[in-house]
Order: sequence, then C-alpha cells, then structure tokens
Amino acid sequence: MKLSALALLAVIPAASAFSPAVSGRVNTALNVGGSLDTRTGAGIGLDSSAGSLSAPKRKGVDPADTILVQGGSLKTWSFASPALERLQVRLTTEGRPLDADIELWQGPDNTPCKMRVYVEDGSLRPFSAVIETPRGPNTVAIRNIGQIEFPLAAKVAADDVDRPAADISSAAMTIQGGALRTYPFDPSVESVQIMLKTDGRPLNARIELLQGPNNNKQVIELYTEDGLDRPFFAVIETPGSGNVVRVVNTAPVEFPMTASVVPNEINTDYSTSGVVIGGDTGW
Repeated sequence: MKLSALALLAVIPAASAFSPAVSGRVNTALNVGGSLDTRTGAGIGLDSSAGSLSAPKRKGVDPADTILVQGGSLKTWSFASPALERLQVRLTTEGRPLDADIELWQGPDNTPCKMRVYVEDGSLRPFSAVIETPRGPNTVAIRNIGQIEFPLAAKVAADDVDRPAADISSAAMTIQGGALRTYPFDPSVESVQIMLKTDGRPLNARIELLQGPNNNKQVIELYTEDGLDRPFFAVIETPGSGNVVRVVNTAPVEFPMTASVVPNEINTDYSTSGVVIGGDTGW
C-alpha cells in the first residue's frame, strides 16, 4: 500500500510539467468591427470611415456638400420656394465612368427637363450644368444607372450657379432639325461654355465631346419642353488636345434651335513648341 501511494505522488508532478501555462493568455477571437491588439491596446481592425467614398476636390466641388449616389440608386433634391429660377447640378467620380439620368420634376407626372449624361472619367471631366426652374416648387432627381462598382458624388445647389459669358449670344448659330455642327478647340482651351435654346418649341439635342475619331469622352442627351423658358447651359471640361464639341439637333426639321459654344477657361501658359503625340499641333 505504501509503495502504490509513493508511485502516485511521482506521477502527478510529471503530468503538471506538460500542462499549458495559465499566465499570459492571448485572445485570438476575430472582432470584425475592429479587433484589439492585446499588447498595445490599440484597435487593429477596419476603420468604419475607411471604406467611404468622398467627392474629389476639383472644380470647386466641396465634398461636404455632396451626396454619394451608389450604382442603381436614386436621390432627390426638393426646393419648395418659387423664387428659385435656376439650379446648379454637379456630378463627379473618383476617376471611374459616370452614367446618370437627371430629371426635373414639377408637379405630378410632369417632367419639363431631363437628360442622360455619360462621362468617361468623372474626375478629369466632371459634369456641370444649369437647370432652369421657373414657377416652383421643383424637385431634381438623379439616378445612377451605372453598376454598383461605379458610385458618383452629386451636388445640387441654388446659391452657386454658373453664369454664361456676356458675349455668348453673339456666337449663336442656328441648327436645323436633324442637322449637326462641330466646334474644334485649341489645346490651350481647358473648358468651354455651351448654351442651347429655341424660340419656345421643345428642345431635343445631343452634345458630344470628342477627342480623336469616334472617341466620345462625354455625351449629353437633352430634352426640354420649352427651349425659351428653359434653355440649357453647361460648362464642359476639355483637357488635352484634339477636343471637338459636336452638337446634334435630334428633333424633326420643324424644330430648329440655336447653339452657342465658346471657350470658358484658357491656359495662357500653354506652349505649342513641345512634341505632341499624334500631331495635333505644330512644332
């Protein structure tokens, strides 16, 4: 009996030598919302703001005033005051394509103005246009018809509205229904102003920014029920060389319109003495 008791006491210390240490335990559980580093106490998980998309700081667009519109979603801006005569609409992305529908709602089932906008690069060429809103209240609806991987940042404001140049009416040219006109610009022109109007008839037009043969950088398909009461005005960015603005009157021959396309911003420091790939300018 004494021999068996001594053998049992000899086995117990040997077994404790293989047991894991209790001190210094590390919590290995995964915390999706933000795991905690047990050594420093600092969070090493994902920041909730890291995945958010902010509008690029370009062309006077303040990220604080923009609203993110995901692909396939719709956002609306309502203005109840009838004193507002026009609104500024700006759309940007972080370098991805921009594809959106813009509509002006005035009363039930009344859409006096709508447009389809496509931009190849929403950061390099942000969309900026003015929508006339006489006789409110009005609601501007912007739908991102792109895929979910292509969000856009939108801003609709009434206090910061672009104004056309004083001499833009002197450059007006009549475009008959079904006809088109092209406006080539020098590489020093960084942006252009476009004004479209009619004598009170409906306005149907297609505006294209080309850079090279059949290379559309920006496309705007426009409809306005009254081109005199609701003319269209926009500023299009034209970086690089070989830019051509093409305006097409998609209405029948009974609905002519007038178009004015003039430079908005000119880079006076641009030099044509350098080498340009493609031979767009001289040496």
